[in-house]
Amino acid sequence: MPEMKTRWDIFCTVVDNFGDIGVTWRLARQLVAEHSLAVRLWVDDLRAFERLCPDIDVAAAQQWQEGVDVRHWPAAWLPTDAADVVIAAFACQLPSAYMDAMAARDPRPLWMNLDYLSAEDWVIGCHGLPSVKYQSVQKYFFFPGFQEGTGGLLREGGLLERRRQFQQSAEAQREFLQSLGIDPVPGALLISLFAYENTGLASWLEVMAGDSRPTHLLVPEGRILGDVERWLGVEGLAAGAVHVRDALTVQVLPFVRQDQYDRLLWSCEFNAVRGEDSFVRAQWAGRPLLWHIYRQDEDIHLDKLEAFLTLYTEGLSAPAREAISGLWRAWNGADPVADQWLATRKHWPELQKHAEAWCLEQASRADLATALVQFYRNWL
Repeated sequence: MPEMKTRWDIFCTVVDNFGDIGVTWRLARQLVAEHSLAVRLWVDDLRAFERLCPDIDVAAAQQWQEGVDVRHWPAAWLPTDAADVVIAAFACQLPSAYMDAMAARDPRPLWMNLDYLSAEDWVIGCHGLPSVKYQSVQKYFFFPGFQEGTGGLLREGGLLERRRQFQQSAEAQREFLQSLGIDPVPGALLISLFAYENTGLASWLEVMAGDSRPTHLLVPEGRILGDVERWLGVEGLAAGAVHVRDALTVQVLPFVRQDQYDRLLWSCEFNAVRGEDSFVRAQWAGRPLLWHIYRQDEDIHLDKLEAFLTLYTEGLSAPAREAISGLWRAWNGADPVADQWLATRKHWPELQKHAEAWCLEQASRADLATALVQFYRNWL
């Protein structure tokens, strides 16, 4: 008889529109495709999922998507058996009846809390430690991260080679951009902008409009569009809209699938991203980036920002480090960023080289999916 596949359950509650489901959807697909696991992905909001996976049937309780058994996580939980490995993504609370099923299972499952990404020092000390117990079932902390001693970052096999081939092919980039209706302005700096609302945007748009080099700004549909509309003095921006003001061309893009978003990041010379999923994908693009971190109570997100900047800027010259750090701090403080952007542009070649070096350094460590599988094997 063929060997039974190890069964994994991943639970995801959609909190930040696309960040949580973006991470768990990538992880589920990779566990199936590269580790031959049987994965059920439980999602409480299929409509948010639909933006990332247009093929999803938002009314279906169960369906197959790219080899993943996608389940709607209903408010009224229906009895189901527990898997060999159970992942509660981002500290979501599992259904009490499912936890009872875990406790009744023999052997007990491995239960992990896949936590949010952070570069803070304490993460290394907490990664892999036991957390709470439910009856006889032990939960473990599992932290993604940027250093040895963490769970690493999501990265599919062959990703960087696909990126390298794409970035070396002007034809591949042209065809991809044309598929989204993008005809890059000749000689323009191509930038993508995916961010939360930010009052600091106006100063950035103003300085790009007045620049000696043209900028073509690509803005996927999302929460930042309101700020773009206010600066342009228009209403109802939607995919396909193109507005030109002096040296700046602003183009609104449709929300795209994850593989298309990767190629958008690869096509641009600079990427402004938000949250967790797009933040990691921008690092794999090997291009300079700007991160809009998710705001948290009492500004504890700023500690996470500073922890990452400490790691990311290591090896940069002092002026380049000061410029890119100043840009990130101003952007995340919703402050004017014009001066910081001009300072960053002065160090462009160094920042480009550094972004690629950082990408390769991160890729030298095990990816998150592989680290999860290895943790399970070691636990057995």
